[in-house]
Amino acid sequence: MKNTTIRQKLGAAAAAVLLAATAACGGSDTAGSTGSTSSTGTSAVATSFTTPAETHADSNDGDYTAEGATTITLSDGDTTVTGDGASVTGDVVTITTAGTYIVSGTLTDGQIVVNSTGDGKVKIVLDGVDITSASTSPMVVTEADEAVVILADGSSNTVADAAASASDDDDEDAPTATLFSMADLTIAGTGTLKVAGNSNDGISSKDGLAILSGTIDVTATDDGIRGKDYLVVEDGTIDVTSGGDGLKSDNETDGETGMVQIDGGTVTLAAGDDGIDAFGAVNVADGTLTVTKSQEGLEAALITIAGGAVDVTAEDDGLNATNGETAGGGEEAQDGVLLTISGGTVHVTVVTGDGIDSNGTATITGGTTVVEAVSAGGGGTGAIDVNGSFPITGGQLVALGGLSSAPATDSTTGWVAATLTTPAEAGQVVAVVASDDTVVARYVVPVSTSSILVAVDGMTAGESYDLFVGDADGTTGLTTGGTTSGMTAAGSATAGEFTGGMGGGRGGGPGAGGGQRMGGPGDDATADS
Repeated sequence: MKNTTIRQKLGAAAAAVLLAATAACGGSDTAGSTGSTSSTGTSAVATSFTTPAETHADSNDGDYTAEGATTITLSDGDTTVTGDGASVTGDVVTITTAGTYIVSGTLTDGQIVVNSTGDGKVKIVLDGVDITSASTSPMVVTEADEAVVILADGSSNTVADAAASASDDDDEDAPTATLFSMADLTIAGTGTLKVAGNSNDGISSKDGLAILSGTIDVTATDDGIRGKDYLVVEDGTIDVTSGGDGLKSDNETDGETGMVQIDGGTVTLAAGDDGIDAFGAVNVADGTLTVTKSQEGLEAALITIAGGAVDVTAEDDGLNATNGETAGGGEEAQDGVLLTISGGTVHVTVVTGDGIDSNGTATITGGTTVVEAVSAGGGGTGAIDVNGSFPITGGQLVALGGLSSAPATDSTTGWVAATLTTPAEAGQVVAVVASDDTVVARYVVPVSTSSILVAVDGMTAGESYDLFVGDADGTTGLTTGGTTSGMTAAGSATAGEFTGGMGGGRGGGPGAGGGQRMGGPGDDATADS
């Protein structure tokens, strides 16, 4: 029986995307779009969303018994094999049949190769292993029905290659990662694995890759962890530092486009390029995902955050939904591109790009989302930039910095977008107050800003709201209630209306910022213009 948790969550994510696509396409009013007002259909989304009925992994893949297993003790020039299915030539161990292999010891310049042509899983239990190769990948699966790497309880394991290992990376099906597999690969167990990809990638499967558990630390010159068809993290603690993408899935085959899904665990990424990059979809169902460094945080045609805690820091775009093509005029909505937040907590910090950037449509139906554009000013660089429709039908949203677009007028959750007449300094609170003096939202800003968008229950489109700035008095984050005693009036705004090109990033004054997507410079443009 396959892993029902993975299968069920994939199905739930697919359903969420289709429902979100229906909602996103339901209204024709699109605040902040100068291109197509609604060009993303559910059929386009359905065909581009990667939803395998099941992964290759079984929930018990990490289980094994030492009885009847083959033991391999590594030692330079003196490796021994006890049992069947494996042989040694010099410092290269070759496994040729399915079964369980318990490996321990050290090779300073050696390799484990799996070349199993028959049916059945090859389970490699790493129980205190340290393997380095000076010329190629130290662990390679050239052929297997499935390969499972199990991290034995209490064990510490290390695999590393050298920069010289990159010499054959241009060859077809060359082992381009320190732990490389041509077959479906699963990593499980409760031990630790440290991977040093000094020539290219850290861990890579040319098929599917599932991580069920374990503590995994990867450093890589290029991509950290890569699964061509899909990369699913079910649980575990994963830390990746990479020169390229942190996590990646790049299958471009129609109907099988690459997918990265986080179902649980704790994932921390510091990437020289994208934190997570998938050709098809990035899904977060649960767990904790932290991108501490990236050019673009999460990038895929379909991005769905349904739960968990997501914290993304990016130089360019934070959440970037795109099909990888340049839209005509740069602002037309791309078919099959959708960003959905339906649950969990999402925090995005960007330096020069857009916090939420969808070249198609976007929708928020639940959860709490905070976007901080540190240096933002509209014109395609700011907290939010959505080419198509952007309805909000649930959840909460706070966006600081310039806005290139705003939520749709038919959003069932009310929203206010305002340029503060008195900028809020870092650590101060911005309060949104209804005409009856009810404080419908209070947010403590971590960076200085003169622009804010707030969407919460309790706001009504067409009604005026006053904004105040003052001391936080010990509060943090997004709250409701309280008073405005001692606070400074900072303007007012009408819910559901947007002045295009709202500027005011860090240190900006009222109206500071760049170009405008809606209306001409200085023109007021409401959401239904």
